[in-house]
Amino acid sequence: MSVVWDLALPQVCGLGLHLCLDGFRLVYICIAILMWTVSGVFSKEYMAHYKNHGRYYGFFWATFAATVGVFLSADLYTTFIFFEIMSFTSYVWVAFDERRESLRAAQTYLAVAVIGGMVMLLGLFLLYDLFGTLEIDRLGGMAKEVLNNREGAADGISKRCGIFPSSAAQLYTAAGLLLFGFGAKAGMFPLHIWLPKAHPEAPAPTSALLSGILTKAGVFGIIVVSMVLFEAEEAWGTLIVALGLITMFLGAFLAVFSINLKRTLACSSISQIGFILTGIGMSCLLKSAGESNALAVRGAFLHMVNHSLFKLVLFLCAGVVFMNLHQLELNDIRGFGRKKPVLAFCFLMGALGIGGIPLWNGYISKTLIHESIVEYMELMGSPSVWKNVEWVFLFSGGMTVAYMLKLFVALFVEKHPQRQAEFDSMKGMNRFSAIALSAAAVILPVLGFAPHLTMDRIADLGQEFFLGAHGHQVSYFSFQNLKGGLISIGIGVVLYVVVVRGYFMEKEAEGKRYVNRWPSWLDLENLIYRPIINAFLAISAVVCRCVDQGIDGIVLLARVTTHSQKPKPRQQHDMNQLAYSLGYMIDRMGDFADRLRLPGKKRAGERKSVIPKLVRREQEIKVTGKLVEESFSFGLLLFCIGLCLTLGYLLAMFWAL
Repeated sequence: MSVVWDLALPQVCGLGLHLCLDGFRLVYICIAILMWTVSGVFSKEYMAHYKNHGRYYGFFWATFAATVGVFLSADLYTTFIFFEIMSFTSYVWVAFDERRESLRAAQTYLAVAVIGGMVMLLGLFLLYDLFGTLEIDRLGGMAKEVLNNREGAADGISKRCGIFPSSAAQLYTAAGLLLFGFGAKAGMFPLHIWLPKAHPEAPAPTSALLSGILTKAGVFGIIVVSMVLFEAEEAWGTLIVALGLITMFLGAFLAVFSINLKRTLACSSISQIGFILTGIGMSCLLKSAGESNALAVRGAFLHMVNHSLFKLVLFLCAGVVFMNLHQLELNDIRGFGRKKPVLAFCFLMGALGIGGIPLWNGYISKTLIHESIVEYMELMGSPSVWKNVEWVFLFSGGMTVAYMLKLFVALFVEKHPQRQAEFDSMKGMNRFSAIALSAAAVILPVLGFAPHLTMDRIADLGQEFFLGAHGHQVSYFSFQNLKGGLISIGIGVVLYVVVVRGYFMEKEAEGKRYVNRWPSWLDLENLIYRPIINAFLAISAVVCRCVDQGIDGIVLLARVTTHSQKPKPRQQHDMNQLAYSLGYMIDRMGDFADRLRLPGKKRAGERKSVIPKLVRREQEIKVTGKLVEESFSFGLLLFCIGLCLTLGYLLAMFWAL
């Protein structure tokens, strides 16, 4: 489907904004509308006992506008503008209840977003320097020309500064920086650290949006970089597949260990992003081998869509639990859903979908990605490395089945040792929330039961954006395709019985209890990232202070040597008018007090004037102010103020639209 709507807003935010609508964008705008509508309906009940409703809904819809702007963007500059707005508005979601844990999680979220955004901006600078444009439709042809002429003369930054030996190196550098920025939002390893911390703290409706669609804004950028700039690059495809496999496996591994409902779903999001990245990488590899990449393209796009729908349902189900119990640990919530058929149905639909069970939508997209791996493996002559890739894919799918089975059994099969009667008496959710949640859950089996009528048509809409070739119709329920899904299901059942029920549970007087086996010290953020950032900031502070004092010293040296100035004789009253006026008033008040003969006061003849003292003080203040005005720190302060004013202007222009 070609572009059906195009809007250019010149001179807005400097370079102007450019929006357009095609099949891929149409699908994701519809998903955004669905997700915000369902989450909005659910929020009415969920947020009833919270304060600051105006703040919540203000940022709720501001994030919607920014997210829609990301998916409608036709150039990477527009993507960046809306991407940063989306990051800052969604930060309020994580910090909403202002508890210590929430603020720390929000700090991590904001740090990753800001660092990722600044790195992304540097990549945009390099890309614009190389091509002179950030229009997505124009970048592909230019990138192909650069890659086909890798030994050409250096130009742009490389020609002026000698930093890069060729345009291809500059292109790869820019793409790597963009991948870092977009990957931070998507939750790609090793930038995934914010998801397990932010999701448990954010309100459940916003957790559904953070996981279901805001991560896809990052994937949107990765698709542009991978499929537009490196459509048929084997090296880039291999990199994305490697990152996808690590992200996929690590997220599922963390989810198996977790005993917190929302944290498990957050780690699951990391894993599912890995599945999508694997599909994107396989599309590059298949294209580089001269084969059709339709299986990988359609699988990656459909899994994007499916994951948005999975997490909408699952996080809202988690919201029902938290709304009633204000707890998320499996030991505290076990048995809550035993007599709640609507909640059980909705959670089961999400669990079966994300687990890749045949006849549900997740099976379709995972099968397509798996078959793309098998296809490339056969092209390469089945080397052992690609056989291992296939098994990592299947084993990650098995871990998905295991942790979703763990959650379902804990919530809807097991009984709470003390509070089961209390849980059974709880209503769960009101009628409107139940209708909205059920409507979203029904979509999952409908898509999976009739994939040729539903999912194939959705894939047709988005395929052109991926620059993917059209392939043959896939027989989803043939034994060859069912085999991969059944292997993952078998692995998942074994993992649940042996690992979850055996290793992650221990017997107590009241029965078995879930145990957190993850080492408390093994936290990537606290172990690596925070120490590195703190050390960097400390070193930077010392360097900046030395530079500041050095420059100030040079200024002072110049004032007494080459730029020394002799003070011109001036009248004291003209130079220090304020001090003289104030001193005169104080002296007259003293004289008046003497005339009244107030006790403890000196006589007028004995009183010393305060004017000389105030004049000296005013001169000292003026000299100090002059030194501050000429210092490097003052210049930096003015620069920061100007930067803030510029940002305020850009935001005002955005809201004026």
